[in-house]
Amino acid sequence: MKQGLQKFGKFLSNMVMPNIGAFIAWGLITALFIADGWLPNAKLASIQPFMLNFLLPILIAIQGGRMVGGERGSIMGAIAVVGCIAGVTTFTKDGISGTPMLMGAMVMGPLGGWVIKKFDAFMETRMPAGFEMLINNFSVGILGMLVAIFGYYIIGPLMDAILAVLTAGVNVLIKNHLLPLAAIMIEPAKVLFLNNAINHGIFTPIGAEQVKAAGKSIMFMLEANPGPGAGVLLAYWAFSKDKATRQSAPGAFIIHFFGGIHEIYFPYVLMNPVVIIAPILGNVAAITWFSFTNCGLKAPSSPGSIIAFLAMTPKEKMLPTIAGILIAMGISFAIAAVIIRATSTANLEDAQAQMNNMKAASKGEVVSSEGPAVLAKDSNQIKKVIFACDAGMGSSAMGATKFRNRIKGVRPDITVKNTSVDTIPDDADVAVVQVTLVERAKKSAPHSQIITIDNFLNDPHLDDLYLQLTTGDAPAVTSVEPVEEEKKAISKDVLLRSGIELGLPSCSKEEAIRHAGELLVKQGCVEPSYVDAMLDREKLVTTYMGMGVAIPHGTAEAKETVKKTGVVFTQYPDGVPFGDEKANLVIGIAGIGGEHLDVLASIAGTLDDAETLEKLKTTDDVDYILKTIIGE
Repeated sequence: MKQGLQKFGKFLSNMVMPNIGAFIAWGLITALFIADGWLPNAKLASIQPFMLNFLLPILIAIQGGRMVGGERGSIMGAIAVVGCIAGVTTFTKDGISGTPMLMGAMVMGPLGGWVIKKFDAFMETRMPAGFEMLINNFSVGILGMLVAIFGYYIIGPLMDAILAVLTAGVNVLIKNHLLPLAAIMIEPAKVLFLNNAINHGIFTPIGAEQVKAAGKSIMFMLEANPGPGAGVLLAYWAFSKDKATRQSAPGAFIIHFFGGIHEIYFPYVLMNPVVIIAPILGNVAAITWFSFTNCGLKAPSSPGSIIAFLAMTPKEKMLPTIAGILIAMGISFAIAAVIIRATSTANLEDAQAQMNNMKAASKGEVVSSEGPAVLAKDSNQIKKVIFACDAGMGSSAMGATKFRNRIKGVRPDITVKNTSVDTIPDDADVAVVQVTLVERAKKSAPHSQIITIDNFLNDPHLDDLYLQLTTGDAPAVTSVEPVEEEKKAISKDVLLRSGIELGLPSCSKEEAIRHAGELLVKQGCVEPSYVDAMLDREKLVTTYMGMGVAIPHGTAEAKETVKKTGVVFTQYPDGVPFGDEKANLVIGIAGIGGEHLDVLASIAGTLDDAETLEKLKTTDDVDYILKTIIGE
């Protein structure tokens, strides 16, 4: 049920998010030019009802139609929602009258896309040659007309009635001073990705009607207030027992409070679900204050930044509005502090992974490597396999080398290479990527089969892929021993004696990555900013490879800060926690060209020898490291 709600909420949110810029434009026009605005101008204010009643619903419907039915679906969605709008909209001497069909757009857009998708599937084997253009164009026209008529008579009036009931319910809550209880629904809804659907699908139409009468609406303040989430982040900053969490909280606070990206604090709630009580009570207090002081915004605050929130605030309500934000922040902070200090907290990395899995599940994506990776076509037709990571520099290079060595003797016709996830070649038959990079891989390689893995070295999906490529069967046959490639000569300047540190004490993942980065700086390989890029890369997707090996490196954008190719080798006999695993070898890399790939290939080759790998993890002999990796 939770996954169903998450998937539904994310689907609705994905219709709204690409159009936030249009919401901001409408909000600014409203805040600036209505009669009670900052710069009253009746002529310019006349733009805003057209944007609310027509532009925003059409944009949402286009996006919803595209998500379900592609480009033809987007056209169907636009046609369909216009019928819905026409069913409830009238023009009077005072302007446009009618309920904004934002909720209607969230229904009609996907419906239009679904209709044309089903039609196209039906016609796929029935299309007469030479009539493609005629049928394709007339099908959208005829089916669009029929769905628009359905929207005019059914969906438009239905959504109008639903919104009328919701408005009446809100008015009852306001009249009986119960509106603050809405926070009990709003804050948990954020974690389920329902916040945009609630905020823009329900609160915005109700608020827009209230703005017509009063010049402002408290409905725009219910979900967008940055105070509750900010209080949670401040509490973790001050009282978390986990060093990594304390260090990450200030940056998250800035992104949340000033950038308006509320999603940044969700993992901090997921670390300790009891903490959700803090933003709920903080928002209850804020809504109570806003009701008591008769506050409201002139238009939606999108995104929920303090900057956007105050930009939509009437001049005379600026101080009470700021006070309400601070009240929410203070109460949320106080309650979260007590909970954090009194209860145990999960690891932030695990919570972020949990949220990534929730997001992936809400989109219908694979969230783990469970189950076999089954090829979609005959294995004999597979000629190119690409291993792709964020930068195409480290993780994928080692994965590709190990898989290439493994399969070469059985399928020499298969090319195995590595690259950035954003530059997967068009002729790739199979792209192997980590779960969190699936969407980027799909955009980069729409015609390739995507195989998702958890790590590049010993993931069961790689075993599945190997067995199918070598036998044509699903898993359950004996693997063939890997064929060793002739070892390439490696430049001795890439891995220096001074870049090897053995017997280091265990520390946090962030500390180990930073230490490796600082070694690269000392070697003159990179600029100091590369170290932060290594930490940013780790947040995107882990560089833990499996088998006790991690290879942290910078993001693709940080390549310009690399002065020369270099590799540093740090050994932690007791291990460094990388999520649920421990890395004994943390190998930092920075590459120009492909020199570092030879080092990684050498390291990958040692992974097939368990005895050598274990000695690398425990030896105190620097000469052994150099001899094993570069043959010095």
